[in-house]
Amino acid sequence: MNDLKMYRVTGWFGLAVVVLALGQFPLSMVGDPSISVYDGAASAQEMFRIQNVVLTRILLNMGLYVAMMVFAAGFRHLIRRANPDYEWIGTLVFGAAVVWLAVTLVANGLEGGTVLDTLGGNADPSVVRALIEGYLLIYNGSIAFAITGLFLGAAGYATFATGVLPRWTGWVAYVGTALCVISVPAMYGGPVDVTGFYNAGGWGPIIIANFPPAIWFVVASVSLIRTREVTAPTPDSVG
Repeated sequence: MNDLKMYRVTGWFGLAVVVLALGQFPLSMVGDPSISVYDGAASAQEMFRIQNVVLTRILLNMGLYVAMMVFAAGFRHLIRRANPDYEWIGTLVFGAAVVWLAVTLVANGLEGGTVLDTLGGNADPSVVRALIEGYLLIYNGSIAFAITGLFLGAAGYATFATGVLPRWTGWVAYVGTALCVISVPAMYGGPVDVTGFYNAGGWGPIIIANFPPAIWFVVASVSLIRTREVTAPTPDSVG
């Protein structure tokens, strides 16, 4: 596969990540926000009620993970081809993507476990509460924000260092990194409250640490797909 085709493949899989992520957005709005995560019995009843919605979100995530791995592998390859001296940053981008997906897989497993515990008709409220609290810091939480920020920061640095993407997309990545960093301390924001702005389950960090990465994926993917010419590395750049 030549480099120009690799740009296209990487870009299309990047757009697939965005489509699968946005496809989950309306599903994430399903549920009763007034139910506290500290109320295991009510949470168990709610998980049973929306079981198919939760499992569908997890299914979409499975597709997202596959697309993300292809994108990350392709992007690492393109960084190395743009300037072999920066292969290390391409490896960092790929590694951050792998960790990002790995921790989210854990969160999906815990969330799926809450549904499975309710299907027997005799859910244990303490188990449901423990599983929910177990994935809060991972799924749209501080742990995910830290890894997402690392991924975007590395991608932005690679953009400026190698020119693998237009320079302005590097600034989009840096803005996303800054917003992720701002969102990490939300875990100190007091009791979990999905209606609050800044806490482990608040809507503020979820918005400012999710939409900027999505915007970067859109602009980066479209830029890769629209690439018409690939400049081979010069002997000097190979070092």
